[in-house]
Amino acid sequence: MPVPSQYVGQARELAALLRQVQDPNATVEDTAEATLRMYHLISRIENELIPPDDWQVEDLTDTEFSEPDVDDIVENLQEQFDQQAEEQSGEEYESPEDVEYRGDFKPEMVQMLAKMRGQSSEGEEGTEEGAQGISQEEIEQMLRDSSEVDVGDDSEVTTVAANMMKEAGADAPQNPAGAGYNEIPHQDEDGGPLEPSEPRSYVYDEWDFRANDYRPRWCIVQERVGVAGETQFFAETLQQYSGLMEQIRRQFESVRPEMYRKVKRLPEGEDIDLDAGIEALIDIRSMVSPDERIYWRRNKDERDVAVVFLLDMSASTAEAVEEGARDADWNVPGDPVAYTAWLRARRGETARRPYKRIIDVEKESMVLLMTALEAIGDRYGVYGFSGFGRENVEFYVIKEVEEMLSDRVKRRLDKVAPLHATRMGPAIRHATSKLKAIDAKTKFMFVVSDGRPQDRGYSREGVEKEYAVQDTRMALIEARNSDINPFCLTVDRNGHDYLRSMAGDLGYEVLPDILELPRRLPQLYRKITV
Repeated sequence: MPVPSQYVGQARELAALLRQVQDPNATVEDTAEATLRMYHLISRIENELIPPDDWQVEDLTDTEFSEPDVDDIVENLQEQFDQQAEEQSGEEYESPEDVEYRGDFKPEMVQMLAKMRGQSSEGEEGTEEGAQGISQEEIEQMLRDSSEVDVGDDSEVTTVAANMMKEAGADAPQNPAGAGYNEIPHQDEDGGPLEPSEPRSYVYDEWDFRANDYRPRWCIVQERVGVAGETQFFAETLQQYSGLMEQIRRQFESVRPEMYRKVKRLPEGEDIDLDAGIEALIDIRSMVSPDERIYWRRNKDERDVAVVFLLDMSASTAEAVEEGARDADWNVPGDPVAYTAWLRARRGETARRPYKRIIDVEKESMVLLMTALEAIGDRYGVYGFSGFGRENVEFYVIKEVEEMLSDRVKRRLDKVAPLHATRMGPAIRHATSKLKAIDAKTKFMFVVSDGRPQDRGYSREGVEKEYAVQDTRMALIEARNSDINPFCLTVDRNGHDYLRSMAGDLGYEVLPDILELPRRLPQLYRKITV
């Protein structure tokens, strides 16, 4: 590479740092440390123009990394930090002027912005339709139709269109939620009924509370079989919770009914009830008319329960838990000098330190519950759900209701991971259809989530939260009308805010401490199903 002759040493150091990051085993922490060291190195180079004659071609492929003295780095950074603080003291920060478009230069973008401002691309006066004369939906359509503008998937199209509206000075709609059916902005508002085009795809209606009616064939649920992982997670969970598992097992076995229950004092039956026979004999000798119900027989008395568990697999379930116990170790300093020292002391420690996510606790709870259910013979299915728009509601099969608990099921549970958003209504409707196909006296549905229902084009922040809640509530009511008992359990501390409307009289619980989920979920199941 051509480098300034006077900075060959620095160039070789930078190349050596880059080679460390290019190592396949490099971690995020390695990148952070390399960035700090590069900044430390480059910050000491004068910002000057180097004449072409003062450059030379240097082979940087044979550079080797040598560990510098971290104390020198910390000391130099501290000196620079103190110097900058002295130079900038008393000066107020002034933000730079807004630029027209951030990103790669694309003429089509400029033309669109010009049209939105009511000007032509040559700067002449254009039509009277200014920024107010074109809607965000029209911009999104132009972006999708353009063969030269590449802005990625639908979510990125929406983001770019919103930014262009802002750049052009168009105000976002200010209609409050509930102001009227036609006045509330809604993504996919102009969409129509859908048709499933892939195998194991199912289409469902969606409830629009503003119109007090269903949107027909509005959501497509794509059913997928969970990816196979390892059985190690299942086994390690049972070992980790061995004491709790034993308690749960005993509790569940106590509710398991006998296959045959002896019914006594019957006028006819399989055999004579000895106690009743003795009493009848005493009555006869006492010259009293005896009770003729001196027989017993065995009546078959089976527990006939089918249940479905729906696990929230939205992106928010990737949030780490147990943070409170780790604040002392994980309180990252903001000061760059202190951060360097902190990072060096913990280099490599983060990669080895295990941590739990919300979805990991959900999975652990299911391991305990599935093991307990095997003891009482209830039929159960376990499914995960996530959404990305109304055409991409994913329904992951971990265990079908009639499927046996096998290593294959355990491997599927291992790979359950956070995905997209929480489009809850269609998932509940699909689970309802599965339970309706099961012949059982009593049917239950447990929805386990970490937050409110929300998805692209389904529940926009600050505008249509109520839409998602009401659609989910209607899906739960549909389940109840199909003789299915739904119950919602959330680990969201603010769950009462929306669950009162969403579940209400259908049954729900807010669990503030997610770490109690492995203990609480089996307790709830036993209480509700008995």
